[in-house]
Amino acid sequence: MRKLISVGTVVVVLTVVFFMLGPLYVIDEGEQAVITRFGEIVSSETTAGLKFKMPVIDTVVRYPRRLLSWDGDPRRIPTSEGQFIWIDTTARWKVSDPARFYESVTTLQSGYARLDDVIESAVRTIIADNPLVEAVRDSNVINELERDVVAVGGEADTEDLGEFEDFEELEMGTDFPDIQKGRRALSNEMFRSAAATTEDFGVELIDIIVRQIRYSDDLTESVYDRMVSERNREAQFFRSTGEGRKEEILGQLDQERRTILSGAYEEAERIRGAADAQAAAIYSAAYQGDPDFFQFWRSIESYRGTLPNFRKTLSTDSDYFRFLHRELGQ
Repeated sequence: MRKLISVGTVVVVLTVVFFMLGPLYVIDEGEQAVITRFGEIVSSETTAGLKFKMPVIDTVVRYPRRLLSWDGDPRRIPTSEGQFIWIDTTARWKVSDPARFYESVTTLQSGYARLDDVIESAVRTIIADNPLVEAVRDSNVINELERDVVAVGGEADTEDLGEFEDFEELEMGTDFPDIQKGRRALSNEMFRSAAATTEDFGVELIDIIVRQIRYSDDLTESVYDRMVSERNREAQFFRSTGEGRKEEILGQLDQERRTILSGAYEEAERIRGAADAQAAAIYSAAYQGDPDFFQFWRSIESYRGTLPNFRKTLSTDSDYFRFLHRELGQ
């Protein structure tokens, strides 16, 4: 009986010691683990629950099973035309094979470092193989938009533009180059290129997204110069069209002035002719009424106009002065 008690005590003690050494462990929801024995992988667990391992000699290496986020640093990358842009990318990933992940990178920090190399290499390669327009745009809708012509003070109706209606054709002719792929397609190419490599170390890449694209300083200056050039071209169009319209209006005004002056001159000559005829008729009637008085009156009127301009008169014997000294002018 004492032997049985002793054996039972030993069993209980051994059992307590065994459980104190930690043969059981728990895998939480959203976790997975790799069990190693002296550095060698024994098994892997991907489901949550209470699990068993050999105490002391087995080690549990835990990894998250949820989606993880990778955020890259902005990189200055050249496009196929040699124009530099800043690319800021982000990605989502998860540990799909914990055993392979442990064999390849072991820790999450090492996993992030491997992702830095793989994703940034894929981003640099894809961007460098495509022109700038493919990276900054995702569709050709900008070429399908109807551009309204805006005049000083508000929107101008085409009917009110007159000679400026050609500006609409000028503006519509400023089309942007069509894209063949676009930013989304480039992101998919980056994803396919990087995903083929990440599978080798037990990582499933969910997606790669180009979060932001920013022009470099030299490219920004070039874009500003192009914008200034386009605005100057539009301004020059308005100036030249305005100058042409000005000359046209001045020509019309000069023609109208000539027409008005010609009509006025014709009317004045007509009135002057009628007045001269009427005056001649009056003079004729007056002359016929009393010729002597008429000659006297005409001479007196002539004296009034000429004598004040004479500085000196040397002789009055001429026939012109006959009414000054002879009563009857004879």
